[in-house]
Amino acid sequence: MKPAYLTLLLGLFLTTKGTAQTNTVTVSQDPKFEELLAEKRKINSSITVNDRYKLQIFYGANDKARKALQDFKRDFKELDGTIVFESPTYKVWVGSFGSRIEAERKLTEVRKKYPNALLVKPNK
Repeated sequence: MKPAYLTLLLGLFLTTKGTAQTNTVTVSQDPKFEELLAEKRKINSSITVNDRYKLQIFYGANDKARKALQDFKRDFKELDGTIVFESPTYKVWVGSFGSRIEAERKLTEVRKKYPNALLVKPNK
């Protein structure tokens, strides 16, 4: 009787193993997910962490930060800007200055339009 049980068990394992993994899986995701992921990638790629000075012209809610950056780019076409998220607020950083004196000169000009602007040096 033992060989019959052994043959039966061996037969069960072989047939089970032979038919396993024949199903397919279909994943469906919301199209908004790809849109949000692309936006996140765009924001992350625009953040440059380096040894340069920047001007912070705004901090607050996301929609207001976007509006502030849009207005800034209209007013100061020669300076680039980005939105940085630091929980729980969004910050708008503009410019990229190699020296503090250069950044302070531009800060004086920027404060005429954005009185709350301040000088920042990321990671310092």
